[in-house]
Amino acid sequence: MPTPKILTAFFAALFLSVMAVGQDRPTITAQPNTVFAGADGKYEAPADTALIQFNISAQADTAKAAYEQASKEAERTRQILRANRIEPKTAEIGYYSIQPVYDWKNPKRKLVGYNVTTSVSVKLKDFSKVGPITQQLADADVSQSQSVNYTLENIDEAKNKAVEDAYRHARAALETVARASGRALGELSYASVDTFENVRPMPMKARGMAMEMRTKVAPTEEFTPQNVLITAHVNAMFTLK
Repeated sequence: MPTPKILTAFFAALFLSVMAVGQDRPTITAQPNTVFAGADGKYEAPADTALIQFNISAQADTAKAAYEQASKEAERTRQILRANRIEPKTAEIGYYSIQPVYDWKNPKRKLVGYNVTTSVSVKLKDFSKVGPITQQLADADVSQSQSVNYTLENIDEAKNKAVEDAYRHARAALETVARASGRALGELSYASVDTFENVRPMPMKARGMAMEMRTKVAPTEEFTPQNVLITAHVNAMFTLK
């Protein structure tokens, strides 16, 4: 049977090799008769929420005129939401700005107007509404750009499954090490967990696409929303029997 000194040296070598791969992982103190490893895990979950984001933007000669134009575009947006049985109050405003617009080609920086911009986001549980809403926003020429992201709001269960996967990988590796050294894996003495959600946006341009969309199906039609990938990293230390 290996002596404690050999086991300590073995653990130190294993610990240093793991730390060389991931310097951002927690630093722990090596203990005799223990083994340590880190492992990654993942879980793909179906998205449960579609997030539509767009800007309402208007420019006019005066700040008042720009504000009034933006207000009209906002009202068209509210009408589109109501037509799709979505309460406008559920839409969220990210920011609102009104800024002067200058002619930079003019040495005196001549003021040529004002620009009003508001960012809006709408969360949908019914994915069948994504196509009609993005099409109607484009037809109404309300926004210069749109983006659609599929996300996971009920994420706790998916995180747990990713952690379980990472833990299985870490434990399996340490069981192999224990068997190779003629020992058996004991109790878990230390663990740390990190989880990550990989968000993959799907940008969609709105202007210049409205006429084409009137005669063709929406870009999202008949496609399945992509899964949300949750990854986890688990560091685990076990005693050796």
